[in-house]
Amino acid sequence: MAMTMTQKIMATKALKERVEVGELTECNIDLVFGNDITAPVAIDEFYKMGTADVFDKNKVALIPDHFTPNKDIAAATLAKKVREFAKKHNIKHYYEVGRVGVEHALLPELGLIKPGDLVIGADSHTCTHGALNAFATGVGSTDMAYGMATGRCWFKIPEAIKILVRGQKNSYVCGKDAILWIIGKLGVDGARYKSLEFYGEISEFTMDDRFTISNMAIEAGAKNGIFPSDKTTRAYLKDKGIKDYVEYLPDKNANYSDEIVINLSKLEPIVAFPHLPENAKGISETEDMKIKIDQVVIGSCTNGRIEDMRMAAKILKGKRINDKVRCIIIPATQNVWRQCVVEGLMTIFIDSGAAVSTPTCGPCLGGHMGILAEGEKCVSTTNRNFVGRMGHIKSEIYLASPAVAAASAVAGIICGPNYIN
Repeated sequence: MAMTMTQKIMATKALKERVEVGELTECNIDLVFGNDITAPVAIDEFYKMGTADVFDKNKVALIPDHFTPNKDIAAATLAKKVREFAKKHNIKHYYEVGRVGVEHALLPELGLIKPGDLVIGADSHTCTHGALNAFATGVGSTDMAYGMATGRCWFKIPEAIKILVRGQKNSYVCGKDAILWIIGKLGVDGARYKSLEFYGEISEFTMDDRFTISNMAIEAGAKNGIFPSDKTTRAYLKDKGIKDYVEYLPDKNANYSDEIVINLSKLEPIVAFPHLPENAKGISETEDMKIKIDQVVIGSCTNGRIEDMRMAAKILKGKRINDKVRCIIIPATQNVWRQCVVEGLMTIFIDSGAAVSTPTCGPCLGGHMGILAEGEKCVSTTNRNFVGRMGHIKSEIYLASPAVAAASAVAGIICGPNYIN
């Protein structure tokens, strides 16, 4: 029986020659992680199991990133619980304020994920790590507890949708535009419990593009998003000092439930309108609407990496944020923050009138660092624009790339870079 990339990885981790779509199987885990919202629940369940210790101190990661630096007493209490658990069990990969980053940006940056790994995280955007030819998926806190205790987790083997990439990217088009276009075609439940597998001209996508694309696979309902390993992947792994890994490719006659072709040469910047990521519109259509905005957020596990910062800086250099717009920029990790300083990007941001935050999920989930009031509109490089996601239930979020977000911050309306140049 022919298998997809996802099936092959899961078969290996289940210690089987093959697995079939729909099969329930228990797999070995290479990394399990959680944050300051999900890990406290998992810790409670872990102790209820009566387990003495985690299965492997080097394969558990705890990253308080959602409400940190602590926004209130409740947030501080959650972070304290995670901190104490990490200390008690000598968790090697515990990263807090000063060492922290948004978990899905930090873990690959640290070289903790490689091709062929099976990764679970108590956060829906764990699928980010499929960019590295790994099977990565979000789980509930109870599954996280089981994973921390046993090093294993149960899965139903997903069927797959083939995403075939064609053409070359146009100026200011990036991975965010590609995945918003794909979600627009699939809908928010069109890939429910399926694997999105990317093939074709994937060399057009940088690693940062791929992290963004895999990150938002869940916004189409997918179990995971995964890329094959290529020279771009290998160069990234070499930079992290990773040498020991196994790459997975699908069998030539692997079965897919559907195939979507995306032609990058015809793709323009995309904006997802409220209140679903599937409400995708081309920027040319959006600009004609002259939608006034109150806030812009550039950051998150989706678009807080160095290429995103560079793209925003390219747009903002020599310009000023519209005096009716609040622009908040959040580098996803301390290393990204530092690189912004080294490259002079931070000066560009500050001179433009933007506010720059320490790494945090912050406004993405309506946590802190940019909550919206009633009636306010925000262009955000985050991944979700559900009702009330970033604050008041009568606020609105428009999802876009860093280029569109930065240009909109300058113009005061939703627009692309060409509008202000």
